[in-house]
Amino acid sequence: MLKGLEPSNDPNLLVGFDTSDDAAVYRISPEIALVSTVEYITPPVDDPYWFGLIAAANSLSDVYAMGGKPLTALNVVMFPSTKLDMGFLKEILRGGNDKVREADACMAGGHSVDDNEPKYGLAVTGSIHPEHIVTNGGSQVGDTLILTKPLGTGVLFNANRSGRLPYRELEAILPQVATLNRAAMETAIKFDVHSCTDITGFGIMGHGLEIAQGSGVQIDIYYDELPFYPNALDMYRKGETTGSNQANKKLVDGFWEATAERSAEKEELLFDPQTSGGLLLSIPDTQTDDFIAALKQAGVETAARIGRVVAVGQPFLRVI
Repeated sequence: MLKGLEPSNDPNLLVGFDTSDDAAVYRISPEIALVSTVEYITPPVDDPYWFGLIAAANSLSDVYAMGGKPLTALNVVMFPSTKLDMGFLKEILRGGNDKVREADACMAGGHSVDDNEPKYGLAVTGSIHPEHIVTNGGSQVGDTLILTKPLGTGVLFNANRSGRLPYRELEAILPQVATLNRAAMETAIKFDVHSCTDITGFGIMGHGLEIAQGSGVQIDIYYDELPFYPNALDMYRKGETTGSNQANKKLVDGFWEATAERSAEKEELLFDPQTSGGLLLSIPDTQTDDFIAALKQAGVETAARIGRVVAVGQPFLRVI
């Protein structure tokens, strides 16, 4: 939506909206830069406490994706106060606060408005050294792409709402969905991370394309290595989908191809929008085994080698 607007020429704005990165970065001294982001979502689940946990993890992720450390958070709240008991809002905020505290950041206030549907998230400020920023623009030929959470939350959340997926099945994955990307990034910065983004609303293909475009490279995605949450493929087979799949397909139209024929349901998973998804990291292939081992030692449940940077040139994704 910001395309066509003139970007700032302030030399201290190190990362702005023109590069499609996860957060803005502003230098305030030679050693310190601020990382700024805002994100909010509609309820992925009916449980208000889980809503708060997931929404907060989703917001904090943008700071981690830049290599930063969250410092403060402000609540961003839209709530139908005349339709829902205010106890629901209290539980949403409790979940958000618990997740911010888990990140060792400070909840510092926020803003709320009346709305027809609950929406919740955070405006987060973090810090980073100006020379240690991780963007989506540094991938190099030969890099391996590592993904740190499974895919499929979009269709699973919708399937639960429609009654196709029992809540007990969805509830089993919520702890991983709500997991901070903190351990993954704190592990990653010990290696030579060339680029990073988190996988959210545009799905693996949309965010993979952001890295390809930011870095000016072509990427192979290994479909059979992509991790998916249980039941995700089955829900597409049963006719479930999301409101974002078609838009995500349009976003990458002309920038990808599949080298093998797959069912329509398997292809849909490539465009499934994620909530509080994992990090997609580009690192030298020679460090891949050690990096995956370090991620697992740090408690990261999923550490999948899902692709490779194969060439410099017109940004393109090939699903093989």
